[in-house]
Amino acid sequence: MSLRPFHLAFPVHDLAAARAFYGGVLGCREGRSAAEWVDFDLFGHQIVAHLDSGARAAEHHNAVDGHDVPVPHFGVVLTMAEWHALAGRVKAAGVPFGIAPHIRFQGQPGEQATMFFRDPSGNALEFKAFADDAMIFATE
Repeated sequence: MSLRPFHLAFPVHDLAAARAFYGGVLGCREGRSAAEWVDFDLFGHQIVAHLDSGARAAEHHNAVDGHDVPVPHFGVVLTMAEWHALAGRVKAAGVPFGIAPHIRFQGQPGEQATMFFRDPSGNALEFKAFADDAMIFATE
């Protein structure tokens, strides 16, 4: 069985800024759109930015491996090469990292490369990669 793409709809306060960020910085191909929403191809997954001028990002965090991880957040598990390329694009675009690119759970089951940053509407995103995909659901 092959993995099917997920679908996620999320609020943004400015569609032009969402297009610039998701299309320009993250390199997402734009799909269908209307006056109040835009589809993006996020590494093969369908995400939809819906206009909500009153949207405010959540500011809750949970401690994970010594960092304050924003909740909620979303993202994709990339290959290590894709992860490094994305980290470079985000850094080059001047997007501030909430949690800079680093290796989490080093030397433990589930060791992963991870980074967090926010879109222009404050939605938190995490992108991660594993040297060994068998570790994606590893337990101790």
